[in-house]
Formats: sequence, structure tokens, C-alpha cells
Amino acid sequence: MADQSPPNHLDITLLGKEYRIACPPEEREALVAAVSYVDEKMHEISDRTKSNIAERIAVMAALNIAHEFLSSKAKGGEPVGGLDFGAVRRRISDMEAQLDVMLAPQEKLF
Repeated sequence: MADQSPPNHLDITLLGKEYRIACPPEEREALVAAVSYVDEKMHEISDRTKSNIAERIAVMAALNIAHEFLSSKAKGGEPVGGLDFGAVRRRISDMEAQLDVMLAPQEKLF
């Protein structure tokens, strides 16, 4: 992850692909931890399934992380990795919206 991004943005890398996302300075640390966790999950899934389809890997990682979270919540435990899942959920929603906007022109190519 490079620190060349504007103050309210963060350059991240997931599964070797770079993204620039909006991120207030006070949420940087939590988002960096979330990115690290998600990237680790994506690499585990990629290695385990031998898949190189990023969309499939991302969906499987999301499902695995949601399962971990819900299992932890059901057991009354702490959130996985000590993350604030409310903040993570908000950031994921923001990222999804940004990805939708950025990928919409590419969808027209198919």
C-alpha cells in the first residue's frame, strides 16, 4: 500500500490489484487492518481453490468472513480480529458503491 494518495483516500492492494478508496484519516488504521485481513483471506482461497477469477475469490472471501463474524456473534464472542465491524461494514458499502461506479463502463464492453 502506497502513501501517495490524497489525505482522504487510501491506496490499497487486494489480491495483487490496486485500488484507491475514500478514507477519512481517523479510519485509516482500521481500514488498513481490514484490507490486510481480506487480502489474507483472498490469498488463502486462491491458493486452496487454484482459482484466478478475482470476482469468485472476492465473493468466497466475503462469505467466509461473514460466516466467521456471524459464528462469533452467535457464540457471544468478540468480533473476528478485534475489528469494529460496524465501521468495516460502512467502509465495505462505500467501497462497493465506488466499485460499481468505476466498473459500470467496463460492463458495457461485455
